[in-house]
Amino acid sequence: MDYRIFYIQDPATGAADDARLRGCLRSLTIAMACICLVLPAQLRADGAVGEHVNDLSGHLEEYAGEVEWLLTNVGAMVTTYAAEGAAAAKPERVVDFWEEVKFHSAIESNYVPLYASIWQGLFAVRGAIEEGQPEADVRSALAQLEQTLWEALGAVKMASQFQDQGLLQAVATREAITPTATLIEIKQRLDRILAKYAEQLSDEAIKLVQEAYLTRFEGVEGALIEQDAELVEVLEIDFNVTLPKAIQDGASIDDVRGIIVDMQAKLDKARVLLKEAERNRSSVF
Repeated sequence: MDYRIFYIQDPATGAADDARLRGCLRSLTIAMACICLVLPAQLRADGAVGEHVNDLSGHLEEYAGEVEWLLTNVGAMVTTYAAEGAAAAKPERVVDFWEEVKFHSAIESNYVPLYASIWQGLFAVRGAIEEGQPEADVRSALAQLEQTLWEALGAVKMASQFQDQGLLQAVATREAITPTATLIEIKQRLDRILAKYAEQLSDEAIKLVQEAYLTRFEGVEGALIEQDAELVEVLEIDFNVTLPKAIQDGASIDDVRGIIVDMQAKLDKARVLLKEAERNRSSVF
């Protein structure tokens, strides 16, 4: 297998980047695991995913360009923060940047752990700016995000090879039975996550968090965004940053329970919004 597909040059100078090369080499090991993880993730996916994920090889250059674009924009945000402060930097835009690129669904569909790591990296930069941390700390968070993004691109490139060899099934999407029923199921899964964490099965708990987000919550996001886009964003942060980070950091059971109870309350609010929207539609017709 020719591993030269990995991006190992500095885009500005064309020179080899040792740090990035090390990251890409690590991604070889990471990406090999995706053959085991990607099949169930694809088969269970509920949310709409662009057809480009079924032609990864044909979009690799586009994904690389999107990574560059994303890093350029987040880097400019950090520069603005250093010169003009947090308000001028508008750190909340990191979510818009991430969700605007096709690479978002390419990594989401093919390697879930790195997908969550990117979310966490984005919010590490955002949080550092919002908290007024020193510029050096913000740039350190940016450097970690950059490493994660290039590793993710390496994983997608490896997945594209598997796909070209016919080793990956096509990504399929399906609708949940009803959005409100899906939200109830998510609440139940959050209870299971707490139970697994209490049993000291942190890896399994994180896997359940990822599955709840990708195979359940994403299926209702579209309908919920129409009612309360801010609520959707907050829950995305909970699923991809707040809860998994608490589990990874070994937070107390009470702290994890508090996060889950808060998420369940938000899901209840989402159910009320969706029910009201359905009633309004029914009254119109």
